[in-house]
Amino acid sequence: MQAQLVFRIFSITGVLLTISIVGAGMLYALAAHPPAVPAKVATVEELDAYLTQLTASGDPPGISIAVVKGDKTVYNRAFGLADGPAQVAATPGTVYHWWSMTKIVTAIAVLQLSERQLLDLDAPVTDYLPWFEVQNGANAGATVTIRHLLTHSSGLPDPMPAMIGWMHYADELVDQTALIRQRLPQFSKLQSDPGTKSAYTNLGYMVLGAVVEHVSGQSYAAYVTDNILQPLGMRHTGFLYPDQQQAEEARGSQQLVHPYTPLLPFLLDTKALIHRRSGSILWLNRVYTDALPPSGLIGPAPDVARLLLAFQHGGELDGVRILSPQSVALMMAPPAGLAGMQSAADKSGSEHGLGWLFVADRGRVRLQHDGGGAGFATTMRLYPDEDLGIVIMANGTELDRNALAALIVQVFTGTTEEATAQLTQH
Repeated sequence: MQAQLVFRIFSITGVLLTISIVGAGMLYALAAHPPAVPAKVATVEELDAYLTQLTASGDPPGISIAVVKGDKTVYNRAFGLADGPAQVAATPGTVYHWWSMTKIVTAIAVLQLSERQLLDLDAPVTDYLPWFEVQNGANAGATVTIRHLLTHSSGLPDPMPAMIGWMHYADELVDQTALIRQRLPQFSKLQSDPGTKSAYTNLGYMVLGAVVEHVSGQSYAAYVTDNILQPLGMRHTGFLYPDQQQAEEARGSQQLVHPYTPLLPFLLDTKALIHRRSGSILWLNRVYTDALPPSGLIGPAPDVARLLLAFQHGGELDGVRILSPQSVALMMAPPAGLAGMQSAADKSGSEHGLGWLFVADRGRVRLQHDGGGAGFATTMRLYPDEDLGIVIMANGTELDRNALAALIVQVFTGTTEEATAQLTQH
């Protein structure tokens, strides 16, 4: 059989197998296939029924969802399994990797330091990190600012898929400034002039983490814990799994037939990564990312809901303020490029703001940030016009977050009598 018709996957033992395309087709037939997303749900009961079916398919095995409306949490439920091999059910308190949702917390940290006049959003990064050097072809004088990093308009490339390999298994944190100083030279060639184009990059938020460390005098993890997580009462969220979280820990999973599968043996130690294979599902061992500022937080959906409530209340929750109303307004202001789509019922588009991705979808504008990586898929969203926030956290690598969030919005926007009733009955 010719080499171009062969691809490699690994088994529970971590041994690489050579399988033909015919064999791959057989595996696909055996893989989990989630049920089709219904076009409409009108009640909580209908939503729950779909989520039960979804997790029963094993893709994802477990899911926790929180919804905030106004000043309270109106939905906080979980479905399926947090840990399939141990047969542990998912609960509202199940702890998942946030992955890239962490970027919103990093943006908050930067805005806090700006409020305290310890940094300027429009200052060059080199004002705070003199060692920050980039290559920009003929335009050698181009300057990358803090704002460029926040809005993904710095021109820095995204270090994927290499970043998949920037993982470790020990319960320890990596020095963030040392990490970006080590990795930056490999990715220092700008893909565009700063401020001219928005292109998602994890590397930019790694740089922001180093800025936070330099300006605050604390490690990134310590600053975020002291100034955001603890003040908001996000007691079960952090960068490591403490003893009290382990009982609620979700075990990550990935479908055996998946585009990531053939890449993993080249980027990670699969013997350390894979806990067990169960049918078409690879269950993963606990893993940590080296890079905390773009993707390091771990916690449950209700804690993420508290963060959304703080945004909906101008930066304050339970009498504790983490951001000024002005900074919150700055983070929640749609980018200029989205203005023409905000009220257009027949247009859609998206653009990065200060941390948030702004999406105009046929007249409705939402703020969102997804997270995805080894074993987990997440999203958090704000719908300012409806005073609504949604958190979805799952222990499967793939999840149709857009379709699922759309179902949740149908139930909790209060656009029908049935939907309105859900807010008082549940």
